[in-house]
Amino acid sequence: MKPFYKNLARWLMAAPLAFALHGSLHAETVARYGISMADIPLTTGQPDRGAGAYQFTGHTLYDPLVAWEANVGNRPGKLVPGLATDWKVNPKDQKKWTFTLRHGVKFHDGSEFKADAVVWNLDKVLNDKSPQFDAKQSAQVRPRIPSIASYKKIDDYTVEITTKEVDALFPYQLPWFLVSSPAQWEKMGKDWNKVASQPSGTGPFKLDKLVPRERADLVKNGAYWDKNRMAKTDRIVLVPIPDAMTRANALLTGQVDLIETPPPDVLPQLKASGFKIVQNVTPHVWPYHFSTLPGSPWTDIRVRKAANLAIDRDAVVQLMSGLAKPAAGQVDSTSPWFGKPTFKLGYDLKAAKALMAEAGYSKDKPLKAKVIIAQGGTGQMLSLPMNEFIQQSLAEIGIDISFEVVELENLYLHWRSGAAADMNKGKGITAINLGYVTADPFYAISRFADSHYVAPNGVNWGGYKNPKVDDALSKVRTTFDTKVQNELLAFVHQTMVNDALMLWVVHDTNPHALSPKVKEFTQAQHWFQDLTTIRM
Repeated sequence: MKPFYKNLARWLMAAPLAFALHGSLHAETVARYGISMADIPLTTGQPDRGAGAYQFTGHTLYDPLVAWEANVGNRPGKLVPGLATDWKVNPKDQKKWTFTLRHGVKFHDGSEFKADAVVWNLDKVLNDKSPQFDAKQSAQVRPRIPSIASYKKIDDYTVEITTKEVDALFPYQLPWFLVSSPAQWEKMGKDWNKVASQPSGTGPFKLDKLVPRERADLVKNGAYWDKNRMAKTDRIVLVPIPDAMTRANALLTGQVDLIETPPPDVLPQLKASGFKIVQNVTPHVWPYHFSTLPGSPWTDIRVRKAANLAIDRDAVVQLMSGLAKPAAGQVDSTSPWFGKPTFKLGYDLKAAKALMAEAGYSKDKPLKAKVIIAQGGTGQMLSLPMNEFIQQSLAEIGIDISFEVVELENLYLHWRSGAAADMNKGKGITAINLGYVTADPFYAISRFADSHYVAPNGVNWGGYKNPKVDDALSKVRTTFDTKVQNELLAFVHQTMVNDALMLWVVHDTNPHALSPKVKEFTQAQHWFQDLTTIRM
C-alpha cells in the first residue's frame, strides 16, 4: 500500500470516532465527502485541478461577481447576481461593462468587500507587476477570462471592466473569477503559501483545517450574506480518494458519507446496501481534442471522421453502467446550439475503414499518434478503462495510439499551453483527452472554435481556424439578441461536427453515491455542484 493510502486509511478509521466526540459536545452536523482528486484543490482563491474543483474550494470559500445558479436540479441553472447585484453594458461603448457591487458583504476575516478588492483581485491574476500577483492562481483563471482588457474602480460600489472587443458573452466568463481578501493577504505576510492554510473569502463556508493530500474541513459561515444559500451542514470534510474502488469501499464501510463518480461495477452492491445513486443531465462532454496544426496526423479530416465512426458509444455507456449518454457532438442534440450537422456520429466500422483506406492507412499500415490523458480525477470519468476502450477501437481501423499518462493538474498544464507548445509538440502529443464543461455558449463552443483563442490566448488547444466560424463568432460577440446568438452558435457547432474537430464519445451524468445519512443533496444540471445543499 502506498504511503498516501496508509495515511488515508489511518485517518478514515479515526475519523468517525473524532466526529462522534465532536458532535456529541456541539451537536455539529458533519458530511464526509470522498472526492476523486489526488489532492485538495488550491484554497487561495482560484482552485486548480479543473472545473470540478470549483465546487470544493471555489464556490464554497469564495464568491464571483456573477454567479451560476447551482442549487436547483429540475432545470438548467442560469447566471444570477453574486457579489455584483447588477451588470450592464454601456450602450455608447459596448466594450465597457459596469458592475454594481453588493453592500454589506464582509470577508471571513471581517474586512469589508468593496470595489478596491475587485480591482486588487483582478490585478492578482492579470497584472504580473502587482505585488499580489500569484502565478499559480493566474494560470488557473487567466484562460477563463480572456476578454478582459482593463478595469477600474468608479466608486466604492461600482467597477468598470473593459473588454478587448465587444463581447456579448462576457458575463459567462465571470463565475470563474473569485474574490479573496486583500486584508488577509497582508495579515499573512503577503505570502500566498501561508494564505492557503488560512484563506479568507466571502463564501458560505470557511476553511477550518487543511492537510494536503489528506483532508480539508469546511465549516458553515453563519454570517453569509445570501440567506437563501446558507449551508445546511455545519462541517463538510473533503477527503481526496482518487481511486474509484477505494472511494466506494470508504462509502460502504461508513468512513465517508458521499462520494462522486462511483465505479460502475459497484453500483449493484451500493444499491443493495441502501445507498442512493443520484445523477442528472450534465452539460459536460468527454472527447479527444485533436491538434490541427501542420505535421499532426489529425490534419486529415478523413482520419478525424474515421475515428468518430470507430467508437461504439453504446458500449462505452455500458462500460459506465449507464452513467453516461452517447455524444452526437460537443453539446447534446436537444441544445439550441446543436444545429443540423450533416456528419452523423455513430458506429460504422465499414465506413471508418474506407475513410482510412482513402487516407492511405490500414491495420497493416497504421497511423500512429500519441494522446495525453489523465490517470483519473473529477470530470475524467473512468479515464484509464475508457481510454483503453478507445485505443482498442481505433486499432480496429488502423489508428495506433499510445498514451502519455499524467496526473490531472499536469494534464491541465499541457492543455493551457496548447498543441504547439514544446511540452506537447516536442513529445509528439497530437491529441488530449479532457472532460469539457459545456453549460454556456462561451464554455461550450467559442473558446474551442474561435481562432482568437488559440493557445496560449485561450484553450483552442489544437489551433483550429475556420474563417466562416470566426465570422459567425464575431457576430455572436456583437449581438445582444439571444435568438440571433443561438442561430449563429448552431451554425458554429454544426461546422465543428462536420469538421470532426474532436472525437466526441459521451456526455457525463456526474453521478454521486450517498449514504442513508445524507438527507438532502440537490444535484444540479451542471458540472458545478452546490455543497450548501447537503443536509445530514
